[in-house]
Amino acid sequence: MLRVVSYNVRAFKDDTDALRRVVRALNPDVLCLQEVPRHPLSGHRIADFAASCGLYWAGGHRGRMSTTLFTALRVDVLSSGHRLLPVRRPDEPRGYAFAQLQLPGHRPLTAVSVHLSLRSAERPAHAALLRRAAELGDDVPLVVAGDINETHDGKAWAELSRELEDANGDVLTFPSSKPVKRIDAIFASPTLKPVRPSLELDEADLVAATDHRPLYLDLDLTPLKV
Repeated sequence: MLRVVSYNVRAFKDDTDALRRVVRALNPDVLCLQEVPRHPLSGHRIADFAASCGLYWAGGHRGRMSTTLFTALRVDVLSSGHRLLPVRRPDEPRGYAFAQLQLPGHRPLTAVSVHLSLRSAERPAHAALLRRAAELGDDVPLVVAGDINETHDGKAWAELSRELEDANGDVLTFPSSKPVKRIDAIFASPTLKPVRPSLELDEADLVAATDHRPLYLDLDLTPLKV
């Protein structure tokens, strides 16, 4: 099993101790983050947070956007990178972080952390660009996790669902204080079957950590065994 978590952390502006406790309780193998700090001098904060959670910062950078990935030490990072998505000026940069990952004894898969635009007209085009991205590979199973900024009936959601499966059902994620809608998602290739783990997460920490609830699931990697 590979535990995948998607989490919008609002630039560490809230209670980082609570956030750290939530992440450690989630115990992810792959942590897809959105809204990590974008300040040029904030890299050390991101690296320190990863280390304090017992995780590795895949690639050690987050480009010009606020998406990145952490991985558990048992996961091999074969390659990683970032791509920008086209936005209007002076909108904040949008894009995705990706990494090709491998567990010992398994074939690789690609994980992506994405944060789509607040503009409804941009999101479907961004989702289509992501779905067709050459660097993600056609023959490698894919996991796309992130803040979609729309609910499951939106056009970007439909675009991502054309070849990937929405793996989290009806779990509500926003706002963290009293979730009423799901604007975050984890999509996975059909070969990767999701299992929803039963985890004990502290309610007060979930509210204090950031304005989103995390999404999490385990993926059965049996089809990738070699």
